[in-house]
Amino acid sequence: MKKRILVLIFNLILVSAFSQKIELGSWNILNAKYNLNNKWSFFGEAQVRSLKFYNNFHYHEVKGGFNFKPVKNLTLSLGAGNYQTYKEGGDFVLPKNNNELRIWPQVILSQTVGQIKIEQRYRSEFRFTSNGYRNRFRYRLGLIYSFGKEKNAFQPFQFNLSNEIFFTDSEPYFERNRILAAFSYKPNESVLLQIGYLHQFDYKINDETGRDFLQIGCFFEFFSKKTQGKKTEIEIKDN
Repeated sequence: MKKRILVLIFNLILVSAFSQKIELGSWNILNAKYNLNNKWSFFGEAQVRSLKFYNNFHYHEVKGGFNFKPVKNLTLSLGAGNYQTYKEGGDFVLPKNNNELRIWPQVILSQTVGQIKIEQRYRSEFRFTSNGYRNRFRYRLGLIYSFGKEKNAFQPFQFNLSNEIFFTDSEPYFERNRILAAFSYKPNESVLLQIGYLHQFDYKINDETGRDFLQIGCFFEFFSKKTQGKKTEIEIKDN
């Protein structure tokens, strides 16, 4: 385990050293989730992104919503947020490419095969943008592998791999593909730290530019008295 951590640290040093040459952007996530009971939970999240390594910041978002879990392998969600995309060439350059209010219902289906958890996410987005109203539909397939010595009913390390495709109901229909590989460390039941590599390809859209990003996330999870002592669900942490 110590060897794996050292390898991760070494890779981070390499990323920092060469990020300027490959123009790796940054993708930063701060997320908080409150579990009211075993079925209901609430979440809030903020993101800031840059097209270069912590330079040329072009995007930020704030969103929140709730989750309902009627059965073990099914989660229903409803979220809403504010999404702002700026022009390239500097930090939050005006005028904006897009100013958006977005509402999105979501369904997550999951199953476990051996030590691998398979997660499928379906999301519809109702987008009120500065360029008019749009619909968008997203499908994400993800694999999650947790490892390390279990403590307090959870394993401290997690690796996940996911691929997400974006569609619209107007031509050209296909809009975006997003691939993520991420490593997470969970020091306790309430905190998860994540680092990953995200590649995004966009097809003729103007609300964000497809690039390669270093993704860093900090996720907090809080529990009511009704949920204290319960094993937390393994899930993909991205966006």
